[in-house]
Amino acid sequence: MDAIVLLKDDHKTVEKLFKQFEKAGESAYKEKRAIVDQIIHELTTHAYIEEEIFYPAARAGVPDTEDHVLESVEEHHVVVWMMSELKNLDPQDERFDAKVTVLMENVRHHVEEEEQEWFPQVREAMGRKKLQELGEQMEKAKADAPSDPLAVSSAKQ
Repeated sequence: MDAIVLLKDDHKTVEKLFKQFEKAGESAYKEKRAIVDQIIHELTTHAYIEEEIFYPAARAGVPDTEDHVLESVEEHHVVVWMMSELKNLDPQDERFDAKVTVLMENVRHHVEEEEQEWFPQVREAMGRKKLQELGEQMEKAKADAPSDPLAVSSAKQ
């Protein structure tokens, strides 16, 4: 699978989870907890494969994307710390929904920038064969992704 297609598929998966969270009732605490746990899992895995494989390859293969990559890593930093807080936050805590909403806003902004601003540059510069090789590496690397958001590289920067 093409690396950019894989990342966009991940984005769609997370967006579906966001919509489920938004539709969950005000007091659907168990449902919200399960959805947020799934969001944390998906985003942690996604951030891991981007930071370990895709971003370094984009930086090396498409030098014009360096600023985008650096900004994306900083956006990941904010998101992984928010997820680490959400991981242990009771869904009945008054800050839970607000924290999830801010997380969703951050991720939606990040996704829009990637998909609109720099994925097209990467696709054009790298070509199909390289993107397919990267996609295969990324798919395999998902199995190695940490479960703790703070184990992702950007958490330490």
